[in-house]
Amino acid sequence: MIIQIYAFTRLADALAAVELGVDHIGFVAGRYGIVHGELDFKEARALVEGLPTHATSVALTMATEVDEILRMVQEVRPHVVHISTDPLDVDETAMKILKHHLPEGVRLMKAIPVAGEESLELARRFSPYCDFILLDTKVTGLPGVGATGMTHNWRLSRQIVETVNVPVILAGGLSPENVAEAIRQVRPYGVDSNTHTNRPGSPVEKDLQRIAAFVQAVRQAEWEGKD
Repeated sequence: MIIQIYAFTRLADALAAVELGVDHIGFVAGRYGIVHGELDFKEARALVEGLPTHATSVALTMATEVDEILRMVQEVRPHVVHISTDPLDVDETAMKILKHHLPEGVRLMKAIPVAGEESLELARRFSPYCDFILLDTKVTGLPGVGATGMTHNWRLSRQIVETVNVPVILAGGLSPENVAEAIRQVRPYGVDSNTHTNRPGSPVEKDLQRIAAFVQAVRQAEWEGKD
């Protein structure tokens, strides 16, 4: 199972997380003054280049224009591009264009807010243009999808996992304390944590002890699931 952690701002923390068993190293690429932890393209590129070859770099973007997203990819060179704006801000047409123009080997991930039955339809609509679907929590008043620290309806998440034909990464309020139950209920391809692997009171500083506990909880749940 893939373990994805956001949002790194320091290479030292990212390297430590890889050593702890994190597969996908997430960061926010682009200083737009929208979300916490934003890196400019030069900073993001340095983080990508500093990672070991077996780690996967995941660049979250809050840009909505295709040209700007492609500019980010050209300058940062991540392995995965994570579209985290509200779904229709980068619609199916834009996703199709992105998918066509991304450099070979760069994968595309779309954040889908899990709120009601309409989430199923959104996932179905966007899955043809994605390499991953990320299921996250949307809170009114916060930009884009995610970074709320809140869980959502895992029953709906399970339905999406069973419906779409692309790997699904579960996010939204996951912590060392609840990720095992989330895995049991949803059976995703991967799990993601941001807020609950930060140091208490900080929106950007990662807590390596919390990350280690998260990884341990995921691997334990994996092992139990094989019984």
